Amino acid sequence: MKAIQKAAVIGSGTMGSGIAAHLANAGVPCVLLDIVPKGVGPEDGPKKRNQLSIEALKKQGKARPPGFFTKAEASLIEVGNIEDNLDKLTDCDWIIEAVTERIDIKQSLYEKIAPFRRDDAIVSSNTSGISLKILTEKCDDAFKKHFLITHFFNPPRYLYLLELVPGTETLPEVYSTIEKFASETLGKGVVQCKDTPNFIGNRIGVYSMANCAHLTEELDLSFEEVDAITGRIMGRPKTASFSLQDLVGIDVSCFVMENVVKLLPDDESKDVFQPPEIFKRLVKEGRLGRKSGAGFYKKEGKKILVLDRDTFEYREQNKVTFDSLENAKKQKSIGEKIKALISGDDKAAEFAWKHIAGTLCYSARRIPEIADDVVSIDNAIRWGFNWDLGPFEIWDAIGVKESVERMKKDGLDVPPWVESMLKNGRDSFYGHDGQRPTHFNISTGDAAQVPERDGVLLLSDIRASSKPIKSNAGASLWDIGDGVLCLEYHSKMNTITSETLDLIVESVEEAESGNYNGLVVGNQAPHFSCGANIAMLVEAAKAKNYPAIEEMIRAFHRTALAMRYSTKPVVVATQGMSLGGGCEIPLAGHRIQAASETYMGLVELGVGLIPAGGGTRELACRAHEAVAENLEADIFPYIKRAFQTVAMGSVSSCAKEASDLGFLKETDHISMNKDRALADAKRTVNYLAERGFRAPAKRTSVRVAGAPGLAELKVLIHQYESGGHISEYDAYLARNLAYVLCGGEVDDDARVHEDYLLDLEREVFVELCKQPKTHERIEHTLKTGKPLRN
Repeated sequence: MKAIQKAAVIGSGTMGSGIAAHLANAGVPCVLLDIVPKGVGPEDGPKKRNQLSIEALKKQGKARPPGFFTKAEASLIEVGNIEDNLDKLTDCDWIIEAVTERIDIKQSLYEKIAPFRRDDAIVSSNTSGISLKILTEKCDDAFKKHFLITHFFNPPRYLYLLELVPGTETLPEVYSTIEKFASETLGKGVVQCKDTPNFIGNRIGVYSMANCAHLTEELDLSFEEVDAITGRIMGRPKTASFSLQDLVGIDVSCFVMENVVKLLPDDESKDVFQPPEIFKRLVKEGRLGRKSGAGFYKKEGKKILVLDRDTFEYREQNKVTFDSLENAKKQKSIGEKIKALISGDDKAAEFAWKHIAGTLCYSARRIPEIADDVVSIDNAIRWGFNWDLGPFEIWDAIGVKESVERMKKDGLDVPPWVESMLKNGRDSFYGHDGQRPTHFNISTGDAAQVPERDGVLLLSDIRASSKPIKSNAGASLWDIGDGVLCLEYHSKMNTITSETLDLIVESVEEAESGNYNGLVVGNQAPHFSCGANIAMLVEAAKAKNYPAIEEMIRAFHRTALAMRYSTKPVVVATQGMSLGGGCEIPLAGHRIQAASETYMGLVELGVGLIPAGGGTRELACRAHEAVAENLEADIFPYIKRAFQTVAMGSVSSCAKEASDLGFLKETDHISMNKDRALADAKRTVNYLAERGFRAPAKRTSVRVAGAPGLAELKVLIHQYESGGHISEYDAYLARNLAYVLCGGEVDDDARVHEDYLLDLEREVFVELCKQPKTHERIEHTLKTGKPLRN
């Protein structure tokens, strides 16, 4: 099968344009076609005839969050329209249909594109629930053999799930080509689904959503109460339930629920899918959620008001307090939080139990109708709805045996296969056979290994089958095979503690002294690291324990130097937030393997400090390296760029922008698939080792901008301050940053040792820790999660 080099998307709505944008993010040229706007004729020209596609791409660029990684990706998309430009499909390897959910429109489109499809080109539909068999009933055999459903979740850039539905006539190589491309190039978690209405994700997810809405009325809870119960405490996104409805669109939710009722007349829970009356009323009144300005919530100024169920007017939100919620918050893991929540005796606990129990039983009853195993359902819900745990993982966490007994007492319909599993002595859906994680195989009644995903290395598998080489409260060191070690953070939010730094140094020493090829520093939490523990720092600062602060910075420096000058390659795998010290550690490695959604930034000025874990020194050294081979080149533009990046607290919106900001170098790499980043980093370690890796030379002669560069930056700072763009204290902090970046008051183009730059970092950092306004900034950030501009 020909590799996919170019794609086309037909339909430039929210999903179609989002898919096109993400193809461009992956570097794949794409054609985006839509209908010609009404009233526009051939004489009006391409710009007006292609208006729908053009405007859709503009919206993707302006969306928050944006569909494109950077503005540059939009240039990979060629716009057109269905009437004039179907010939653009002739050199496309994959054609994606993303038009409105009407069978007649889709079938008519297939007839139109068939003459322009290359014989080996793949065609797919982004339908969210229409049967593949119905879609292709009028197509010829060749078309059917190259057709499948590729159901992206919205927004395509951010949601990990891609449901693939092959037909009975779909060629195996067609399926495998899209599966491989989706995983490796688009960075998707692929789940194969059966050709059933709404597939897996929406079948279970919409049930959970509808069940939640009906229980809200049944138990007479407010919308903010339900959102407090069904948000992060349950391991779900902060948008929880009704805020999520506003985000999705209440009209869209009604359509999806009504569609399930229509397509599944024999579903035993079809009554649950009936949209509640309050949903219908909101749609009738045009209160559709965020897109209309009001739904279950409404923003007025800085306040977020909530809809009152009784008056149908908006009011201020009430503080939500339930004993069961408070007890759940005290627990560590999501599983423990859910178990504590459903074990209470108040209304929140009753709601949580009924909601979870209903969703678990419904999920189990869908096997083997929509999937043959629990793994597919759990992956679809975790990846498509951003739950921390899938239904069967939740069931294991709360205790299958105990919960089934409670379900039966409540009169719930527990599927026979679950009871049979318990009778046969197995009390969990997942386990481990000593080598690989296992799941309960419903068809055989035995345990089966969870299928390995090509190119994916999971630390959870390593943890379940081995013991760490070294471990402390902040991190653990693992042997991940093929001669590679991995240092994993596991503190809260992966903050960097003294224990973390100590173990990184020990891990480098272990790699150097043992029979290893090198070290990966990485984890698979949502965020690589949010930086140092500033709560401990401000305590030490207020206690005037400056020697402890100085030692903390020395520890950071020892760690950065140990990584940089290791005789074995050190590769850092990042994902999510990599901020402050969580950015400085990657900068110290020999390579960075960044997941595409990596948000890097040196944000220390926001808390009244400068980057002092080696970060400021590293940026100064990189400026030197940029002009090292040209003695006539001016180093100041590179210093200025680094200064502005740090002074403005710039954080990359993706890994590609991290490169634009100077955090990633040309030798660093990006993994589109976050679950492949660790394995990619491991391969990079071995690649470097096999090619005779040697530690870089010590930086003993770093060219700096010196006093002249510092003077120029001070002028820039003064302009910002006098223009009212920054506060007096912002300016003070910026001057301290400039002092270190320029190498102090030395002569123009002076040469210094990198240790001198580290000394400047440490001295300035400790001095800033003595300032009351820095204490205020740190405490404000700890309290609110936002920076203070005092």
